[in-house]
Amino acid sequence: MTDATATDRWDSLDFGPPPSEGDEPDESVLVDHVADGRVAVITLNRPHADNAITTEMGVRLTEILEGIAVTPSIRVAVLTGAGDRAFSVGSDLRQRNAMTKEQWLRQRQDFDRTLYTLRQLRKPIIAAVNGIAYGGGSELAQSTDFIIASDNATFGQPEAMIGLAAGGGSPVFLPRLLPPGRALQMLMTGDPITAQEAYRLGMVNEIHALSEVVDAALRIAAKIASNSPTAVQAVKRAVHLGEGQPIEQAIAIMMEAHWRSAVHPDRSEGVGAFNDGRDPSFHDADY
Repeated sequence: MTDATATDRWDSLDFGPPPSEGDEPDESVLVDHVADGRVAVITLNRPHADNAITTEMGVRLTEILEGIAVTPSIRVAVLTGAGDRAFSVGSDLRQRNAMTKEQWLRQRQDFDRTLYTLRQLRKPIIAAVNGIAYGGGSELAQSTDFIIASDNATFGQPEAMIGLAAGGGSPVFLPRLLPPGRALQMLMTGDPITAQEAYRLGMVNEIHALSEVVDAALRIAAKIASNSPTAVQAVKRAVHLGEGQPIEQAIAIMMEAHWRSAVHPDRSEGVGAFNDGRDPSFHDADY
């Protein structure tokens, strides 16, 4: 006699509900500073639960992002997950299982604020995806400027499998990062893709061994941090504001950023350093 409750529905996802017991870390999100304080490393810190995001964790991540946004000395951020299994599997479904409708909607508003703060960050932010990135975890990565992935990383949007339409950005970002049909297949089936396929399709910039992925992201972050933060932030803003605009409108946005950089002291410093054969000394961004 077969078990009527047996199913292979969840096998492709490679994770289950977070444990109901176990010690929670003192801090659900960690922040460290490297490269003389110019690079902030943000670590989702619930490895025992595959870095599933609780309400409290989302609030803490928002606080950290808001702090980075108003700290001029921080020029670049890197977002990663603790442990060697997962970047993040998205919302903690065990916590959500006990929520009322009102609590669920309130959490959704909190998470919307987190994602908005991430998307609106003027400073570059890189995702160092170390393993599984599902649901809201994948959407966090998609909301950064670009993704560096470990060779065991997987990206998935299983929301439809549990009765949800994805709402953290993937219906907007995935069709821009992937061929639209491939994005729709992911969103409709819930089946994940590997880092190798994500790289082939252009969603991921680089692939590295798991033990090297954060260091690879930090090398890129340090290079960006050595450049003019005013120019870097201006060009990021030009790219994002110009996306989807008519060509001449996008060029007008680009030229505003260009002319502001042309009259900024960093331009004189950079050109002078090039001619002198020395490293430039750029000031922290002043806007």
